[in-house]
Amino acid sequence: MPAEPVTPEAAPAPVQALIVVDMQSAFVAGDGAVPDARRLLDRVRALMARARDSGALVVQLQNDGEPGAPDEPGTPGWRIHLPADADRAETVMRKTADDGFEETGLEELLREAGVTDLAVCGVMSEMCVSATARTALELGFRVVLPHDAHATYDIPAAEGISDVVPAAVVSRVAEWALGDEVEIVARARDVGFTKP
Repeated sequence: MPAEPVTPEAAPAPVQALIVVDMQSAFVAGDGAVPDARRLLDRVRALMARARDSGALVVQLQNDGEPGAPDEPGTPGWRIHLPADADRAETVMRKTADDGFEETGLEELLREAGVTDLAVCGVMSEMCVSATARTALELGFRVVLPHDAHATYDIPAAEGISDVVPAAVVSRVAEWALGDEVEIVARARDVGFTKP
């Protein structure tokens, strides 16, 4: 059964880590940015600040796109848009698949830090955010997904199949498809953090 959003009166228990998925310049700045990228950046920036202030683990995932892709390594679009805090030795973990756990050290990093509960934010809702959240659930982590801190693009119209599917609908469907184990929070500001 798909999860219903958590209401402010029933805010989730704090999490010990924030996984920031693919917040790279190609996707959140300039002409190629997801719709309402400024709102997304504000929410993710605030989540990162609160996680840092509480001593929670902050991990940024960085996708290595194929040659010619907007996120091809070394290109301006590949760069992380919200820099990691070097003073806190924050981890930026590169990946080549949608799933942030696939062929990376993410699980090991979380386990070694003692993380059992985490929040996921970033782009794209139905791809890398969803794949990473789903694997986290399968690995036994508690996962909180703030509704206003993940985003994607509109799905273009396809003749004989559908009209344009707005990005907000795609994001909501991605949440719904994660089932009833994920904790969906309406507002990122309601996500609390604690040390692992």
